[in-house]
Amino acid sequence: MPGAGQRQRKQVTLYSAPSCAHCRRAKAFMRARGIAFRELDVSRSSRARKELERMGARGVPVILIGGERLEGFSEQRFLRLYGAG
Repeated sequence: MPGAGQRQRKQVTLYSAPSCAHCRRAKAFMRARGIAFRELDVSRSSRARKELERMGARGVPVILIGGERLEGFSEQRFLRLYGAG
């Protein structure tokens, strides 16, 4: 539990594929800022592909930030949803 003055960081999950340039950009962005994230490669994991299909997403990247969903990648939208900008 965070102490006074600290904020709880939101859990971040990235649905990605190796061939996706926007996915690579999202990963580089999060790593550069020290944002922890879980990556699910839809090209290797049938479970990840099925989860993506159940969400109704048509492609990657899809980034879950807490209870919010970001399709595609925008630094500004990511930071707004993450609460760091």
